[in-house]
Amino acid sequence: MAFRKAGSDPASEKRVRWYHKLRDKYRLIILNEDTFEEKLSFRLSRLNVFIVTGMLAIILVFLTTYLIAFTPLREYIPGYKDTSIQKDLYELQLKADSIEAAVRSKDLFISNMKKVLSGEDIEVTTSASPKPDSSVRAKYSGISNRKSKEDSLLRADYESQNQFNLKVGEKAAAGKDVTLDQLRFFTPLKGVVTNRFNPSQQHFGIDIASAKNEAIKAAYDGTVIFAEWTAETGYVMAIQHTGNVVSVYKHNSVLLRKQGSFVRAGETITIVGTSGEYSTGPHLHFELWIRGKAVDPEQYLAF
Repeated sequence: MAFRKAGSDPASEKRVRWYHKLRDKYRLIILNEDTFEEKLSFRLSRLNVFIVTGMLAIILVFLTTYLIAFTPLREYIPGYKDTSIQKDLYELQLKADSIEAAVRSKDLFISNMKKVLSGEDIEVTTSASPKPDSSVRAKYSGISNRKSKEDSLLRADYESQNQFNLKVGEKAAAGKDVTLDQLRFFTPLKGVVTNRFNPSQQHFGIDIASAKNEAIKAAYDGTVIFAEWTAETGYVMAIQHTGNVVSVYKHNSVLLRKQGSFVRAGETITIVGTSGEYSTGPHLHFELWIRGKAVDPEQYLAF
């Protein structure tokens, strides 16, 4: 292999400054050592060699930085920690505290059982729940348990919303030949009706759009006969009323009453949500059924 300058003049080369030599052309030749046959040759300059070397160094630095910053390989470099170690330590600490509290409770139980058998007085507190020191007691000593004016107003407002007990005549109360005209319903939710009653399209109720987390009230006194989750309509509640009347509330976010519970008209039973595959936003799908037949709720309630 030979490396020489292409077209160089020894006499004039000494007079050329060093930075002018950066562009001088050289030829890198790869020869067969035995036959001196030329295998490969490259025409290079010092400037090209410096540029290629610099680019390779920059790429190497970039790749090394990327591996350290964005890949799990940094965990093998001394000085770097696994990011999940702190989380695991915190969870282990919580578990250890829970185990310690459970062990203390069991030790207290065994100790009390021994005292009961021997006729001694038992302990009513555990070491897992120590008494607060004087500094903690002083911090909360100024707290008053008296009801504030705002608390009383809130209680009065809540009780006024749940004091409705709508009654009908003796004929309706007996459950004989009742009609919806005889039932004075409570509007379950105030809002905008976005989809009306249309049995031909299998839409047996109305959709009432409202703000999310609004309270939904029971339309009439009755017993909860269904309060479960369904894939299509999310959290659903159905209430059986007097005279074979059923009201249905769909797409709720929370069910506040369980199956078998008795509810009063105007009592909060669910919260507006957007649960279920058929829901397109926060709203209530409300249905009224009498003797197994769906009726238009807008004929009997104002939303």
